[in-house]
Amino acid sequence: MVSRPLSRELGWAVALTATATMTVSYVDRQTLSVLAPSVTKALDISDTEYGWLLSAFALAYLVATPVAGRWIDRIGARRGLVGSLLVWSAIAALHALVPTFAVLVVLRVALGLAEGPGFPGAAQTVHRVIAPNERARGFGVLFVGSSIGSAIAAPLASWLYGLAGWRVGFLGTAVVGLAWLAPWIALTRRTDVRAALDRPPPANDERGLRAFGELLANPVMQRALVAILAAAPGIAFVLSWGAKYLARAFHVDQADVGDYLWLPPLVFDAGAIAFGDLASRLRAPRRLYALALVLACTIGLVPLAATPWQGVALLGAAMAGGGALYTLVTADLLGRMPDDRVSFAGGVLACAQSVAAIVTSPLVGWLVARTQGYDAVAIALACWVVPGSLVWLAWNPTRSAAGSRSTP
Repeated sequence: MVSRPLSRELGWAVALTATATMTVSYVDRQTLSVLAPSVTKALDISDTEYGWLLSAFALAYLVATPVAGRWIDRIGARRGLVGSLLVWSAIAALHALVPTFAVLVVLRVALGLAEGPGFPGAAQTVHRVIAPNERARGFGVLFVGSSIGSAIAAPLASWLYGLAGWRVGFLGTAVVGLAWLAPWIALTRRTDVRAALDRPPPANDERGLRAFGELLANPVMQRALVAILAAAPGIAFVLSWGAKYLARAFHVDQADVGDYLWLPPLVFDAGAIAFGDLASRLRAPRRLYALALVLACTIGLVPLAATPWQGVALLGAAMAGGGALYTLVTADLLGRMPDDRVSFAGGVLACAQSVAAIVTSPLVGWLVARTQGYDAVAIALACWVVPGSLVWLAWNPTRSAAGSRSTP
């Protein structure tokens, strides 16, 4: 039985609240990146080891997201997001007690596993409560949730560090995220919202390796994965290495990094929202994508920065392009998905981001240790985004993700 569509106002209220789970998720995961100069010094962690630490989280997230996508498709985002947030908040709080590098690795793996349902659940919610003609805009807003979390994490963690040190920074950011529970539970208790969110998969639904293989074999999915793998390393660099870049390149103090690092995530928001809205209005994804690619390549100009604000401005421009690329690729892919495959496909896209982080984070750490700076890293990242993006622009698969209809 098909549930009645929600009103536009109610649908957007639910979608925005689901998007806030990404905000909480990124506050908890980004706190380490903000506090990295102090944490790595206190625990005697090298740049190379820090790169492997980032890979540990990304590897766990890679494993968790497709499994979480299946789980969310089965039980629905209404309950799945609550359970996931409670678990990852507890793990994030335990970071305050970490005594050694080895324990920190274990906690990062646990956090990656616990946060797995976040993006698939939020993507499923947007798909189910937003009208088809507005979903590109909805997915643009979805990415805003993650970047707002990064923007909040920077000043919040820096402020808590100034009050009582990095351990309190971890504890405080973990507790703040629990405020999301009340509005989500209040909204999703409504009968009409529950009907929209709790639709079960078809009785003959089959998942597992076979379904995963079929999804990967589809050219629409392959095209999206190529584009995400192209864009993800630059975004991951800004989010994970921004504080260490400011500390090394401009000697910015740990307590002051939040004064700068709020900007790149918010500009990512602007790119995601603006290009998502334009995609809904203009129906010209390739032209928009080409413009987003130009913005993403500005990361290669970072070596020209002479002040912290110049460096952050260039990183912000690249993030605006990254937000636009993510939005256009995600809207294109998930718009071709049948309703019961949206979370699964969203989880696979999140996997691609994790693969990029797993591979590039240790390489960034090695290159920084070898060159004692970030110039070579920035240029390499600008070069990396181009080939995969050109593939997305040139490739026009005609088979839909459902495998049964043609795409426009």
